[in-house]
Amino acid sequence: MPTTAPGEDRTALVVEDDEDIRELIKFTLSTQGFAVTAVDSGTAGVDAVRSLDPDLVTLDLGLPGIDGMEVCRRMREITDAYIVMITARDDEVERLIGLETGADDFIAKPFSPRELKARVNAMFRRPRRGPAIAEPAAVGPNDHEILRHGSLSVDVDGRRAFQEESELSLTRTEFDLLTELMRTPARVWSREALLRAVWDTEWATDTHLVEVHIGNLRRKLGEGSGAKLIRTVRGVGYRMESPV
Repeated sequence: MPTTAPGEDRTALVVEDDEDIRELIKFTLSTQGFAVTAVDSGTAGVDAVRSLDPDLVTLDLGLPGIDGMEVCRRMREITDAYIVMITARDDEVERLIGLETGADDFIAKPFSPRELKARVNAMFRRPRRGPAIAEPAAVGPNDHEILRHGSLSVDVDGRRAFQEESELSLTRTEFDLLTELMRTPARVWSREALLRAVWDTEWATDTHLVEVHIGNLRRKLGEGSGAKLIRTVRGVGYRMESPV
């Protein structure tokens, strides 16, 4: 049965079939002020996301029945919660595939409560830096910060992004990444600088997070059929391409 600690404002869902790990994650998150619900299967996890609308989900990759990657895909259709994928299989292919399903971060077993806390705190501290680079556009209220770059418009306060007249379906991380790039479009961002700005971490092994999310963002911007809006600067990082 799901168990929830009462009285907290932020909510978290733990989807893990190993009881010991489930209890460890549940306890760790509860000490951070989350009201925690824990379930032991992917199906129960998807149902819990629908009913609880959590702020955070930790999701085991190796679940029985429906595996974690398929569960993540289903969750992404109904929530923009932060999703942390947890797996015992620490190889690069699993990591990249997991993130392409819509996960925001990845932790390999065994992990310490301290590492989990640091990852979660980083996600919930997403800083907003710098002034708007353009006057308000028609995509949001006039008192909202609006960024524009060619065909792209981002309503920072409303957390909505548009390409031409079409709204983009972005995860929280993709939105934050696009916002940082558009704030200073001429800047070449190193992967490490983007880790600090978007993930609030400097762990060198996490640069793959940037690469995967840039790839996902490019696909959603339709770069396969049009001009590249995010340019790779070889050996350095990324910047916005000058609009035509």
